[in-house]
Amino acid sequence: MTQWIALSRTAHAEKTDMPREGYRHAVHQMVAPVMLAELAKCLPHYVLGFLAGDDGLLPVAVLGVEKDQNLYLHPDGRWLGKYVPATLRGYPFVLAKSSKGDKTLSIASDHLAEEGGQPLFDGGEPAKPVADTLAFLTQCERNRQTTQAACQALESAGVLVPWTLIVPIGEGHKQVNGLYRVDEQALNALDAETYATLQGAPMQLAYGQLYSMAQVEQLTQRAALQDKLADAHPPANLDEIFSEGDDELMFDFDN
Repeated sequence: MTQWIALSRTAHAEKTDMPREGYRHAVHQMVAPVMLAELAKCLPHYVLGFLAGDDGLLPVAVLGVEKDQNLYLHPDGRWLGKYVPATLRGYPFVLAKSSKGDKTLSIASDHLAEEGGQPLFDGGEPAKPVADTLAFLTQCERNRQTTQAACQALESAGVLVPWTLIVPIGEGHKQVNGLYRVDEQALNALDAETYATLQGAPMQLAYGQLYSMAQVEQLTQRAALQDKLADAHPPANLDEIFSEGDDELMFDFDN
């Protein structure tokens, strides 16, 4: 499990951070949290569901069909997709909850170094790459809260139900358990007053999840691709099929 260390101007003034190697840190991630702001970017590439966490149900992109599996990751660390969920892009930094309950910029312990990496601070202030990452993570956190509120509204309306995702793999199939989905029948059967309370972000999230269920074939295809990669016979046009994702620390997903 990753150990997070809260950054301090005094304790880490002379320390450096070792940049991540692609997205190897997500090798065991079967799901990745997603946010409302990136919904349109996620829909062409991921099956979305809801997963219970410390803050209630939150939307996630399904990345694998077995525990500790990520079908979107190349063995060399490249992301096999045209869009990388924002929650994966800030690593090795994160806004972690402190003992006081607030969130502070923290770094993965195995990326904190004495030398050889990128400076964390410059003249007592966060170095520009660190400051840019902090700004990105702060925007992500704001939208996470908006997303969480939308999820709570859907949950309160009673339209989220347990879901076993069935993914055809080879001649059989795999089951992904523990997810929730939108019950479209229940959504359409809501009384006018409750339906009105879901207008805006909750309804965007609801229909985004429903539309994403058409992407199950993405998981099937990526499972087959991973088998070829394991056999050292990848398709010749791999980069054309799955170009590397957006690695920019940007939160303006409309550009």
